[in-house]
Amino acid sequence: MEVLVGLTVNGLATGCLIFLLAAGLTLIFGLMNVLNFAHGALFAWGAYAGVWIYVLSGNYLVGIAGAILVGMLLGWALERFIVQPVYGNHMSQILITLGVLLVLNELLKVFFGPNQISVPLPDYLSESWLVGGVVLIKYRLFIIVVGALVFFGIQYVLKRTKLGLIVRAGVMNKEMVQALGINIKKVFLFVFILGSGMAALGGMLFAPYSGVIHAEIGMDYGILAFIVVVIGGMGSIGGSALAAILVGVLGAYMAYYVPSLSLAVNMLLMVGVLMFRPTGLLGGKG
Repeated sequence: MEVLVGLTVNGLATGCLIFLLAAGLTLIFGLMNVLNFAHGALFAWGAYAGVWIYVLSGNYLVGIAGAILVGMLLGWALERFIVQPVYGNHMSQILITLGVLLVLNELLKVFFGPNQISVPLPDYLSESWLVGGVVLIKYRLFIIVVGALVFFGIQYVLKRTKLGLIVRAGVMNKEMVQALGINIKKVFLFVFILGSGMAALGGMLFAPYSGVIHAEIGMDYGILAFIVVVIGGMGSIGGSALAAILVGVLGAYMAYYVPSLSLAVNMLLMVGVLMFRPTGLLGGKG
């Protein structure tokens, strides 16, 4: 029983990290119809910049804030100068954002070096609790709480606020929204910046969770985020959350019980879901 609970908590923590990256991607990909393959690089830059600020300041929360700020600034520059000119052209979006991904990955090596960087846990999150014979690591519980707060925060903004109404209306008919005097480009820029900040947050939370970071984490987790978005359904935050949890928990169990399938399980899950529901778990038609 203790093993099952431990594996489930580990899987939930991993799923929440994936969700933070996938949620930003589903906002950009699903709502704005932008294929942003550079999204994983923002995850990596959030990790590196956040860790650098964390080590420099000695304050983990300051590192998190710095990572989010760096991610949002990169997202603003990416949307403003790279993505905006190719709206509506998926082939150009794929090629140009793949190029940006490679450039940002190499810039990480230029600024922070090519070697792996060790990342310590903050002291107040490095301990664990023993509950009924089950060891619960504080940092993993912290990640789960942050993931839950982000999920409910996004849901509230999209479904309960005027901004969320404008975003959803702009996705359905941006010409009508513009006719009402709303600058839809600024709204989409805000969504892009928000998604980029969430990716950077995920990267910063991942760094102490993993213990080490390297420049290729952007590619690795960027691919995983696309798989999660496809499984969950385009544009569905709830679908991305559900898919991320499934991927995280299933990956934890497979790595423990059937290690040989741990790398293939995500693709098998995606194929299985798409065979019976091509729009994803919670994706709409069309």
